[in-house]
Amino acid sequence: MPRPVALITGPTSGIGAGFARRYAADGFDLVLVARDTERLAQLAGELRDEAGCGVEVLPADLADAADRGKVADRLTAGVQVLVNNAGFGTSGEFWTADPALLQAQLDVNVTAVMQLTRAALPPMLAAGVGTVINVASVAGLLSGRGSTYSASKAWVVSFTEGLAGGLKGTGVGVHAICPGYVRTEFHSRAGIDMTSLPSFMWLDVDDVIRESMADIARGKVVSIPGVRYKALVAGVRLMPRTLARAAVNAMGRGRGRT
Repeated sequence: MPRPVALITGPTSGIGAGFARRYAADGFDLVLVARDTERLAQLAGELRDEAGCGVEVLPADLADAADRGKVADRLTAGVQVLVNNAGFGTSGEFWTADPALLQAQLDVNVTAVMQLTRAALPPMLAAGVGTVINVASVAGLLSGRGSTYSASKAWVVSFTEGLAGGLKGTGVGVHAICPGYVRTEFHSRAGIDMTSLPSFMWLDVDDVIRESMADIARGKVVSIPGVRYKALVAGVRLMPRTLARAAVNAMGRGRGRT
């Protein structure tokens, strides 16, 4: 029997790397998609050695339409799992940000998720089995600092929830993962100062992957790893929107995320 295949975007660090290692350990072959060819090759070699899995490296910049098309073409050949993990935030204020950078952010965080999911679903539906995992964020559930980033992740959550209804009973599942602050390269790459964040608010990648996969196995459409973030989201949702915005802005003050 051929091994199942998982295609993962943004796997060279953080949550994407966590999913890559988890699926490799679970007996999947992998297709790894990222811009950094050197880090892709390094990760591919490590996974082949550690898990004995097949690894296909597919260099692509998901902000580029031609590269998105290349990844979409690979998905039409069929995979059992798609992990839409690639995404990024930026620092500064919206009105001072480079419009080209803001557009690239939407292309990676939103357009790629839509296009790649659209490419992956027909062969999954034909086979009657498959899983799409969209890595969103608690920021997509709690609008506040980070206007474009929060909005892009809110789109991912809404897209996933809407799609889940249409896929019910098909054997194909779609899930949105909404972690809070995770110890990855995300914030340093975005130029966001996180020194004032209390240590108890940080999550570890392994914990995020473990809780997310448990929720996926239970069929949960939206997964919020970490008890503190489950409580935070539940509490803020009970507030009037004006008060909720004020609370989220207070928590994110001075972090300068666009």
